[in-house]
Formats: sequence, C-alpha cells, structure tokens
Amino acid sequence: MNFESLGLDARILKALKEKGYTTPSPIQQQAIPVVLSGQDLMAAAQTGTGKTAGFTLPMLQNLLTGQGARNNQVRALVLTPTRELAQQVADNVALYSKHLPLKSAVVYGGVKINPQMLKLRGGVDVLVATPGRLLDLHQQNALKLDRLEILVLDEADRMLDMGFINDLKKIVALVPKKRQTLLFSATFSDPIKELAERFVNDPEEVSVSPANTKAATISHQVFEVDKSDKTKLLIHLIKQEGWRQVLVFSKTKHGANRIARMLNAKDITAAAIHGDKSQNARTKALADFKSGAVQVLVATDIAARGIDISQLPYVVNFDLPKVPEDYVHRIGRTGRAGETGHAVSFVTEEDITELFAIERVIGELIERHVDATFPPTNRLQASKLDTRPIKPKKPKKPKTPKTDQTGQGNVTSEASANTKKPSNRKPAPRKPQSDGAKGNAPQNRAPKPRQPRQGTDNKPASSKSADSASNSTRTPRKRTRSSSNSSQS
Repeated sequence: MNFESLGLDARILKALKEKGYTTPSPIQQQAIPVVLSGQDLMAAAQTGTGKTAGFTLPMLQNLLTGQGARNNQVRALVLTPTRELAQQVADNVALYSKHLPLKSAVVYGGVKINPQMLKLRGGVDVLVATPGRLLDLHQQNALKLDRLEILVLDEADRMLDMGFINDLKKIVALVPKKRQTLLFSATFSDPIKELAERFVNDPEEVSVSPANTKAATISHQVFEVDKSDKTKLLIHLIKQEGWRQVLVFSKTKHGANRIARMLNAKDITAAAIHGDKSQNARTKALADFKSGAVQVLVATDIAARGIDISQLPYVVNFDLPKVPEDYVHRIGRTGRAGETGHAVSFVTEEDITELFAIERVIGELIERHVDATFPPTNRLQASKLDTRPIKPKKPKKPKTPKTDQTGQGNVTSEASANTKKPSNRKPAPRKPQSDGAKGNAPQNRAPKPRQPRQGTDNKPASSKSADSASNSTRTPRKRTRSSSNSSQS
C-alpha cells in the first residue's frame, strides 16, 4: 500500500514525496480512511508508530473544504500534554501543509503570551496547544472555539496522568457538540475508555499493537548495581561501549541536574531537561542532542514527552519508573523504523518490586548483567514471571462521616471546624477600665500625642464651658497646655 491509494490530496502527496515518505505505517493505513470519512476515531498507538501523520494528513485534507478561519476563529484543535510534543506536532502540520492554503499556529506556556495572541488575531485553520495556555488565551478573548470542526486529543493517557482532566472538560464545554473527535493513546486503559465515553461519539477503534507490548527491535538489559555506583556505571558504559547518543531517564529534577553535571565533569557532554528549565533552555538542549553537540540528554518522564529522534540507539533507565506502563513509553523512543535499539536499566535492591511489575507488563523476563567493575553488594532476588491478568485498580471508597459518642452522625463538619489549624491572629489586648469621661491607654504603651485642631478643645465637658470664653484668643499650643492643666487639677 502507498499514500496515493489512501485518497489524499495531490498537494499533500507532494509534501510527503519531498520528505521521502512513500509507504504508510500500520496506524496510518487504519486511521487515515476513518478520519477522511468524518467519523470519530479512538486509536491505540505508541510513540514512534507514525500516529502524528495518522491524524494530521487526513485532518488537513478535511479542512480544504469549507470556509477558512477568520477573526480569532479556530477550525481544528490539537491538544497535547507537553510543550515539546506540541512543537513537534506543529512542525509536522507545517511540513504537510506547505502547499496548502491553510494557516496553523502553536501555543504553550513558558513563553510570552502576547506574540501568540497576535498570531491568532486573523484566525487559524489548525491550532496545536497545551490545555493550560489554551484556556488562558480563551479567557483573554484571543481565540474562538464556537465553530471548531475537528478536535484531536494526542497522548490522552499522558494528559490524564498529568492531571489535565478538569482542563479537558472545560475545553470540551467550549466547542460545538457537532464535531469530529480523534483520540490517540498508547493504550486502551480503563481511564481512557471512560474519557472516550464523555468526549467521543460512536468512534471507530483501531490499534496497531496489543496494550503494553515492547518493540521487537529493542534489546532489554538490567544491570544490577548499588545506588551509590549508578553514575559511575553510566560513565563507564558510555566510555567503554562507545555510546554516542543516549537518552537517560531520572525520576527527579534534582537527579537529572546532578547526573548531567557529573557527566560533564568527566568530559561527556550532557544536558538536562525538566519542568524547572525555561522553554528556551529545553528547546536548545533538545536541538543540541539531535545535532550531536550534546552526547547525553537527561530527562524526567514529563519533560521527555514528545521527544522524537529518529534512530535513537540507547535509552537508559537510571531510575526505574514507579508506574510500569511508563517503561513502555520510555523505551518506545528507541528501535524505531526497523532500527535496533537498546534499553538499559539500572536496578538496585530497592527497585526489585518495580522490576517485577515491568516484567509482568511486558510479558517476559529481562536479561540481567553484573559489571565486574561495579558489582552489587547483594544480588537481586530471582524473577518469576507473573502471568496473571492485571486487574484494574478499584476506585477508593468515599470517607464516611465520623459519629460522636451519642451515636449522632454527620458531625464531621462541625468537628473539623473546631479542629482546624489555630489562627495566627493574636487576641486583642483587654481594654482597661475607663477613667472618667476619657479612657486611659493600655498598660506598657505610651499614649499617642494628640494634635488638636484650631478652635477645638479636648477637655472634659465640665471644664469646656468654663474656659471657652477666656481661652478663645490663645494659640492652639497654649490652649492645649491649658487643657492639660485643667484636666489634671
């Protein structure tokens, strides 16, 4: 099968030919006809399968019919979980639409919003966005979604993992009910199925591989190592084996910075990317890694989403992921397009539970190695593959209200009000008893000097009438002194 047989526009085929693409991937073969027909789609496809072109190519062709966007309008919206993935998708849209009369733009956080608002002023046919920045722009009336024709949720599973569900609900409430919705996810997990029930209307389901399977072109290795020797082992393997382009996963931002710093100290060019890095720094680090100027890229799971590097040979799990399905996401960045990739994991005694869970998810045991230079203090426990089906997690039960000793229920709100953190406000000092008509100042505090206005006396009522006539021509200073003396007498 070739792209011509899928019924794509000649101008799109020209852009594909210029890029050297002739044969569609399995996900493209299944997804493109469904999208061209106007039907909703729910697709399970992992990173590196060509899923971006699977929705971009037919989406562009569908937009060739109908009226172009104007006055802040958006005709097709692609939502992604991260800035890096948004930029990658936007680059693909620009590439495939280079010969088409369509306008596109990309918006995400971490950069100034005003230039993005200017791009949207005349309207765009395709907008690629992260959920948070899209809502910011909508609140500022920088875009209109009331005439949206196509909605794409790319890597929907990761958007759920990152807590974007409320943002997604808000966005879907802003777009027309009559639209085409395309949902792409690495797996058809239960949360994704629940999401599809809310957002997708009678979709066609396509899948290019069983859930949570590993690529056949990737070799897997586990190195048993002590935690204190991980960085030394990484440096040793890079130098000893001659690794040239390595993507390393760290579970924390601080860990990513530390690994990159120690690699650079050993003359191995490295850069770290994570959520605390500015967008410019992340973009530069990724560009340097792709060009070969940086040999090792150290990333957290969230920052690595959307990294698309052809023929990436090595992925190193410096820290095993806590969620076993994330292992499949990580290693999906190597072994693409038929090339052989290598997934290397450093495992300590504390990681044995995570290793067992990963082996259960991918359905096979991973080969273990011990480097003679850095042997572990204790060998890992032997694996025994658990082939039982993985049951979905049960939702947590809602908390029941506590009852008091009398057996009355529903007293939690009153009790919680009395057990909340104490206020930091200090109690007001008690007022001393008044002395006559005027109150004395609180103890240990000097009274403020009062500045009477001209023609006004601050005397007790009993002395005011007696002194008013005789003191009417005196200055305010003398009048104050007279008032003070009269009040003391």
